[in-house]
Amino acid sequence: MTEPTLEITALTTLTSITPEEWDACACPEAKDGGPAIDPFTTYRFLRALEDSGSVGTGTGWSPRYLVVRDEGRVIAVAPLYAKGHSQGEYIFDHNWAQAWERAGGKYYPKLQLAVPFTPATGRRFLVRPGHEAEGFEALVQGALHIATENKLSSFHATFCTGEEAEQGAKIGLLHRVTQQFHWANNEYADFDGFLGALSSRKRKTIRRERRVAQDFGGEIVAFTGDTLKPEHWDAFWAFYQDTGARKWGTPYLTRAFFDHAQAHLADDILLVLAMRDGQPVAGALNFIGRNTLFGRYWGAVEHHDCLHFELCYYQAIEHAIARGLATVEAGAQGDHKLARGYLPVETHSLHWMADQGFSAAVEDYLKAERAAVDQDIEVLTSYGPFKKITEEPE
Repeated sequence: MTEPTLEITALTTLTSITPEEWDACACPEAKDGGPAIDPFTTYRFLRALEDSGSVGTGTGWSPRYLVVRDEGRVIAVAPLYAKGHSQGEYIFDHNWAQAWERAGGKYYPKLQLAVPFTPATGRRFLVRPGHEAEGFEALVQGALHIATENKLSSFHATFCTGEEAEQGAKIGLLHRVTQQFHWANNEYADFDGFLGALSSRKRKTIRRERRVAQDFGGEIVAFTGDTLKPEHWDAFWAFYQDTGARKWGTPYLTRAFFDHAQAHLADDILLVLAMRDGQPVAGALNFIGRNTLFGRYWGAVEHHDCLHFELCYYQAIEHAIARGLATVEAGAQGDHKLARGYLPVETHSLHWMADQGFSAAVEDYLKAERAAVDQDIEVLTSYGPFKKITEEPE
């Protein structure tokens, strides 16, 4: 029997592949009409980034979308980018870049397999069901071929799943473990059910914070699907610009992205706004997955005590419980999330370095870092807000 020949190509635009071909690999579960497990790797989300100019010329994110075909049929895809910097990734390699360049090398451009500006765990090697092994290996092969042929320093796949990390490590990629804070739904009936799982002191603190936040002088309203309107995005753009200017210097997403979100992503979005006298004064943007609510951006034009905690964390928990979602991912970093019911969990990435000596040094670093992360997760979890086994119920 003749072995099938796989064709691997790199596309500079998603217009070269159909939504159906991409999503058959990225979100086959959504064929039933429900949400995608990962809304960020869908064709519509990545296309919104591209069409809005959030990635592409002048952004430092140059698309090289990988596509694997078996006798003309697409069996695997991946959101791959040539990167001119390390911004918008959230798994930081700045020290690696500095070390590489101090040694006389050129770290950028590099290859990044990721969803731009999105520190959310999900499949990065998007393979059509039934082609898992050959699809994964072909995507890795395609990325490494591009890196080698163009004499690039490195290849990185960030916020991949634990299963992908194990699979990549088996074929020689370096496995990095970092951490985030996620909330887990322990089949709570409502927010009070969640509070009942907390220690008395933490429960009282959260109730106080919610009272303070909700006393800002207006109402908190959630919008999704058809209830989202263009004027909501006008308000949120002001919030996003303020947060982006303070955190990154320049906001990553363009204003046009939010117009594309209104047109093509409304059913994927939960936008929570604090409204006073009919005008939004603060807001939190979430994306809805099949099992997870992903908190992405927050901003405000007025300061009100505890409103950030309410819109980003407590409202997310309430909506996750109401929708029967298993988890809330509240974005990167933030030890302050611990006291609000978000516990530390491992996140994963895969890395390849062209220079073998540098690769060995990075591998040693990752081993030491993983031990520190494991210890940090253990210690932080012990300080979590949940009742200890010895604590008597009230």
